[in-house]
Amino acid sequence: MAGPANLRNAEKSKNDEFDLLKRRIHGKLVDKLDLNKVGELQGDTLRREIRLVVEHLCDTEDTLLNRQERERLIDEVLDETFGLGPLELLLKDPKVCDILINGPKNIYVERQGKMEKTNVEFRDDGHLMQIIDRIVSKVGRRVDETQPMVDARLQDGSRVNAIIRPLALDGAAVSIRRFGSNPLKLEDLLNYKAFTPEMVMLLEGSIKARLNVIISGGTGSGKTTMLNTLSSFISNSDRIITIEDAAEIQLQQDHVVRLETRPPNIEGKGAVTATDLVKNALRMRPERIIIGECRGPETLDMLQAMNTGHDGSMTTLHANTPRDAVSRMETMIMMSGFELPIKAMRQQISSAVDIIIQASRLQGGKRRITHITEVVGMEQETVIMQDIYRYVKDGIDENGCAIGRFVATGIRPNFMDRLEAVGVRLPGSAFRERVMLVDH
Repeated sequence: MAGPANLRNAEKSKNDEFDLLKRRIHGKLVDKLDLNKVGELQGDTLRREIRLVVEHLCDTEDTLLNRQERERLIDEVLDETFGLGPLELLLKDPKVCDILINGPKNIYVERQGKMEKTNVEFRDDGHLMQIIDRIVSKVGRRVDETQPMVDARLQDGSRVNAIIRPLALDGAAVSIRRFGSNPLKLEDLLNYKAFTPEMVMLLEGSIKARLNVIISGGTGSGKTTMLNTLSSFISNSDRIITIEDAAEIQLQQDHVVRLETRPPNIEGKGAVTATDLVKNALRMRPERIIIGECRGPETLDMLQAMNTGHDGSMTTLHANTPRDAVSRMETMIMMSGFELPIKAMRQQISSAVDIIIQASRLQGGKRRITHITEVVGMEQETVIMQDIYRYVKDGIDENGCAIGRFVATGIRPNFMDRLEAVGVRLPGSAFRERVMLVDH
């Protein structure tokens, strides 16, 4: 009777033979293709034509493959030719939200809030680098020893970050943050209890009344998802300009101009920063400016835009609480090189920002809006803020997931007059102090 070690060796040998066969057929396919004719075909037609060629090449190989193995071989050769090789299997799984590659042999995914290792592997470093090059070249970027870090995006809008040797010691590391071709809608977030109907009513009114909104949160807390959701409340007639490092905002409106920063070329020249794009956007007659994420000096330009007639603008930034978000904005304003007094900076922030929405990723993978906070104004040198709605954590359930409840603080926002001026009326009960929803 064969022992476990023998079975593992037999399985490994079979996989190695399968990989060799796949590489051999892929090599023959590349030799056989007429690139001029391939260029004339598009999408599904091209894939169908190439599939016939691959099937013929499989027939010429003297191998014993059953129908299932043959179909798998053909699909993997096509993925290697047109797609992202081994990653295609993970990208086709709608439950996978993050793909984390630590070198060619260690690939992890996050499914429904839980991290798990997959059986997917690349052949070697060269194979992984080939796929990274394919991703970044499609958006006009490059990654090599002179520029070993890069941000890019996939066709479905998913964000990609890659860092290669010599900075990544164990082989290239790639992080793919997925948004999918069908982004989460408002109803989905309500079903997941990310927030309550009362909170949605307030946020919808705030967007329609052109309040300036900051979405704050940590990595993976759902800031961009929230930004996409809120943008659905913007009027279809507004001219919107989006500014991002790697385009991932998915707006449904017609009148949208999308701008993307550009890294320096191989000579270290030609970089276009978010600050450059914000300054240029102000000359493009925008009605709303949306910055994917404020990371540096562009924060000052964004606040000035909010203060000079571009109401209804939005951005995200990294911070753990609404109060931390204000401190972080102060730090980023300092990065612009202007030596503004603290009081002047805080006046800029308090007059520009109306609402801070705090998104958090809780233990167990739940994502919640933990604060909707109004920026009231200044008192001496302090920015005054008040929570309208809050999420209170109660503990952890038997599955290790955080549990809690949404509460209304009982405070009626000062900006309600602006909402009522555009016809948005919320019932008084929406702000009555109470527990609105228990999420367990």
